[in-house]
Amino acid sequence: MPGLFIDVRVDDSVRGDAELAKKLEEVCPVDIYRATESGVEIVEQQLDECVLCELCLEAAPPGAVEVLKLYDGTALVRE
Repeated sequence: MPGLFIDVRVDDSVRGDAELAKKLEEVCPVDIYRATESGVEIVEQQLDECVLCELCLEAAPPGAVEVLKLYDGTALVRE
């Protein structure tokens, strides 16, 4: 379930990547990502804490992570 203001999508092609999961967990200042043995997990209760810093976008391959701004219908994504 998305947050009230923000949702995050991780592409299925990288969701199971344990290395990427560790990177995302490390760079996110508000703990939206959790690294698990099976890859990236989104901590849903943290979604609205997102500060739109784009550190997760920079840490992931282009197009792998998308931050959806539900309040205006736009998205942040690294192309």
